[in-house]
Amino acid sequence: MSEQKEKRRMSTAEVRKLPRDSTFYVLGVVSRFVQRKDKNDRPFWDISIMDGEGQIEGKIWGNSEWWDIRGDIKYKTDPAEDANVKNLEGQTVGVQGKVVEFRDQNQFNFNAVYCVDQEKYPPHDFVRQSPVPADKMERDFRALVDACGQPIRGFLEYLFFKCGIWRDYSTCPAAVSLHHAYVGGLLEHSLAVTRSALAIARSYSGEGFDVDVVIAGALLHDLGKLESYRLSPTPEVTVAGNVVDHIVMGYRRFMNLAEEYGLDGGPTLAIGHILVSHHGSREFGSPVLPATPEAMVVSVADELDFRFFCWREQTSQLEGGREITDYVAPVQRRFWKSPRPSSPEAPSS
Repeated sequence: MSEQKEKRRMSTAEVRKLPRDSTFYVLGVVSRFVQRKDKNDRPFWDISIMDGEGQIEGKIWGNSEWWDIRGDIKYKTDPAEDANVKNLEGQTVGVQGKVVEFRDQNQFNFNAVYCVDQEKYPPHDFVRQSPVPADKMERDFRALVDACGQPIRGFLEYLFFKCGIWRDYSTCPAAVSLHHAYVGGLLEHSLAVTRSALAIARSYSGEGFDVDVVIAGALLHDLGKLESYRLSPTPEVTVAGNVVDHIVMGYRRFMNLAEEYGLDGGPTLAIGHILVSHHGSREFGSPVLPATPEAMVVSVADELDFRFFCWREQTSQLEGGREITDYVAPVQRRFWKSPRPSSPEAPSS
């Protein structure tokens, strides 16, 4: 890798801020690797590279160079014939590329791919983690559980700590892309949703919210993601996540655990309703629409946290002078990085 040492290795965060026509070199773990065919039936690859600061997605075209530099001898290789590069997902690679323009947006083209020694550059070292310290999130989580009365507090303690779910829940990603797609993302997202839902509920004090149900529903709304996603070492969707989806699996798991614990029918139904309605509409996968005040505030808080995350990610990538992002299809808008107040920022968690 001597030639690559001469190049300045950049983080994905730095690459996302580069202007067009800039070149770069990144070392990271492959989170997505899909071979496709262009209009002339020539192969190319969609690839996503992750490091501790984020992720970039780009193209490897048919004329790109592939190098194996795992040993003492560097040599060119062919992805069509070399079994080691047919599927790079979960492996650390080096990529050299250029920022180009495609349909008025930046695109990252990788013109050289370097297969590196996996022991020297362990994939786990490049997996992105929540920016919020794990011990702080656990303290915040336990404080929310402790704020509940019985029987919900006892049920949450049983579900997370006696049934052994906490370990997976505290490390699971909330998605593969778009929002909180990193280690600890599910916990970070669930805490934000809970805080937001509680704030909304308390602003409507005359509605008679069951705050315990809001807390439980918000903390559990994405319970099914424990079966829908996995880290290997980057976030990926499981087969069940693709063909069943996290809403169905989360509801099933919740109902089984509620029955094991002996949770009363009233709280069980109220919390279960939040799990199956939190996406807010059938168009976005909810079997039913939110029909209680508690379900409505959790659904709104869930969508709001998703949009805030997208705003932060997209505006943080704007290069100097730009105020408007490219079009973000999942949220059907461009984001504006408007002037921020000079007062101290609120803590993220």
